[in-house]
Amino acid sequence: MEQGPLIYEGKAKKVYGTSSPEHVIVEYKDDATAFNGQKRGVITGKGVVNNRMSNLFFRLLEAHGIETHFVEELSERRTLVRKVEIVPVEVVVRNLAAGSMAKRLGIPEGTPLGRPIVEFYYKNDELGDPLVSEEHVEALGWASRGEIDTIRRTALRVNQVLSEFLAAQNVRLVDFKLEFGRAPGGRLLLADEISPDTCRFWDLATGEKLDKDRFRRDLGGVEQAYEEMMRRVEGGLRR
Repeated sequence: MEQGPLIYEGKAKKVYGTSSPEHVIVEYKDDATAFNGQKRGVITGKGVVNNRMSNLFFRLLEAHGIETHFVEELSERRTLVRKVEIVPVEVVVRNLAAGSMAKRLGIPEGTPLGRPIVEFYYKNDELGDPLVSEEHVEALGWASRGEIDTIRRTALRVNQVLSEFLAAQNVRLVDFKLEFGRAPGGRLLLADEISPDTCRFWDLATGEKLDKDRFRRDLGGVEQAYEEMMRRVEGGLRR
């Protein structure tokens, strides 16, 4: 399949058309941003890790019956995916209080939650991706009631599969962001990426952060954390 022109370039990825109207090619970059673009930098090798890890997770989820946009890994930075219309809502699943939730509610980071929480954020950088309710999502036409139910159910299933897998690699899945897209015919697919950019990964024993928070908070060892997570994920899938 031939690569076509650049369709879109975001903070972390480029998207190219292809000779097929049903597919696009995603290319992962090393560029890093935080706080809605207020902080910028480069994490060397991040694009390689995020591409590979996302594809491994998508394959794992597909094996558990969760449909994704993944088609084929083309190179260390490029992947062929199904073309979808992205639902303009970021879906965040939380197992522990951390990040914006801990700050918003004034509770210590790492506070256990009685059950996983699913949150919805309007996907708009200019507005800072504001937290919204399911009622907002439905009333503003971003997703139907049926789609919201499917998204919530799928997000919790993703959480179950990934949490169990990562616990076996001595990693706690603290929280993570998902995006969904509509394929032709309206079928919802899990899209975007699942990586240290979009998840909080803590070492199960020490609580060491193995994700983008090391960049956000100037903790150092960013590249090493990404590489360590890649090592654990690949090791777990080889067993």
